[in-house]
Amino acid sequence: MNRQDILKSVEQHTGCWDFIVIGGGATGLGVGVDAASRGYKTILLEQHDFSKGTSSRSTKLVHGGVRYLRQGNVSLVIEALHERGLLIQNAPHLVGHQSFIVPSYEWWQGPFYGAGMKVYDLLAGRLGLGPSKMLSKQETLSHIPTLEPVGLRGGIAYFDAQFDDSRLAVNLAQTMVDHGGAVLNYCKVTDFLKSGGMIHGVAAMDMESGKHYEIRGHAVVNASGVFTDALLQLDNPDAKKIISPSQGVHLILDKEFLPGEDAVMVPHTTDGRVLFAVPWHDKVIVGTTDTPVENITLEPRALDSEIEFILQNAAAYMAKHPARADVRSVFAGLRPLVNTGDAKNSAAISRDHYLMVSESGLVTITGGKWTTYRKMAEDAVNQAILLAGLDERPCMSAQLKIHGWLAHCDRRDPLHYYGAEAPHIREIVNTDPSLGQKLHPRLPYIKAEVVWAARNEMARTVEDFLARRSRSLFLDAAASIEMAPEVARLLAVELKTGADWQDAQVDDYTKLARGYVLDETSPGATIG
Repeated sequence: MNRQDILKSVEQHTGCWDFIVIGGGATGLGVGVDAASRGYKTILLEQHDFSKGTSSRSTKLVHGGVRYLRQGNVSLVIEALHERGLLIQNAPHLVGHQSFIVPSYEWWQGPFYGAGMKVYDLLAGRLGLGPSKMLSKQETLSHIPTLEPVGLRGGIAYFDAQFDDSRLAVNLAQTMVDHGGAVLNYCKVTDFLKSGGMIHGVAAMDMESGKHYEIRGHAVVNASGVFTDALLQLDNPDAKKIISPSQGVHLILDKEFLPGEDAVMVPHTTDGRVLFAVPWHDKVIVGTTDTPVENITLEPRALDSEIEFILQNAAAYMAKHPARADVRSVFAGLRPLVNTGDAKNSAAISRDHYLMVSESGLVTITGGKWTTYRKMAEDAVNQAILLAGLDERPCMSAQLKIHGWLAHCDRRDPLHYYGAEAPHIREIVNTDPSLGQKLHPRLPYIKAEVVWAARNEMARTVEDFLARRSRSLFLDAAASIEMAPEVARLLAVELKTGADWQDAQVDDYTKLARGYVLDETSPGATIG
């Protein structure tokens, strides 16, 4: 997957594309894969990098949604559990089983949540990951010795799945290319092309070169997540806003706070949300919050209150209370919640996906979550086929192996998330052993991964590699800042740029990454 090659092929393309997909997050990439795998001529345009926004900032869980079951949204849970099973089959190198413990500190919690988990098991059907079971206090502590023991009565064990969100996004982009599609990051849609009031294409600008393009297509799909309203209003300035963004914040702690393989799920925090503490890349991810926000940005920042909320609620369940100094990284993401009514509380706004067709023929798909991205894409493509009058072709994505598919991965291998492509990275090291050196002693990433990302994964900036091709920014923000100069040097060789580019990249990245480092002396604040 080489950007220059794809850009050249787009420039040489004659005639109309069948599908133009706007947005390179989970939903847009899902639509692109679905359309391309059906054999439609498909192009996807992303204004920044793949999964730059919400889709790289999730809780890293593929799950049915225990909270939705409690709310009585059984249909959403059934759909998500089904999609969870398909995703484990289609991307086993990135998606795996994750065991969870729900600790109980009140007499009623054990039977209450235990019964709920049995319903969860039942709804999963043949795609279930294993039966839930009740645990004694001793069994619970044997699984998670760092739980707060005072008042602990026992726990409930159940299974869900975990994944690496931005790595899946990269693999989806590659899958789309594998099936003849074209994907471009850093290519922003600036206007719609219309005839008689109906959309028949887009105007776009290459954010690297500044070059403008007119791209014509039969079906145009708006899959831009939290930026959905901006495109709806680009199409029609009077269009009603439908997105009520909600911010979710996560903290990254060292493994010592949750040393085993089990995750913790707290079903009811002080604000009524579910709180997770989950092992991830040899760290622990703790979150999340649900805070309505007004400002939509590619780089949302955690609020003081959100950071303190997570630390305080985590402390209630961890024998060792996490402090600000223990936080390796703090990151925030915006959920594209759909609100077509008068709901004021973000927790009450639908988590279902939402599909609509504008008078101009623009198809919009938004809402939902990573777990259901495939089903969202299928619904959107089916609608767009009818609208554009394309010949009908069956959806292939339910059984489609995602790029990098490898049935059996050794999770102890630092390169396991590359799946079938890990041997290619080792070959780079064989060619130049110096590229086998780690980029930082606190993180597992090696120099060859930068080379691979530039050559095959469309990494164009230091941020692309440190935030999304590797997860350095999210795992240890301070360490990632120290890695930036060497990453810039390696990228400069591959992208054939000079010293000025390197300096600018390091400076830009450092400014961004400081926002992920907590200031220990100022509650709730980040550095930079």
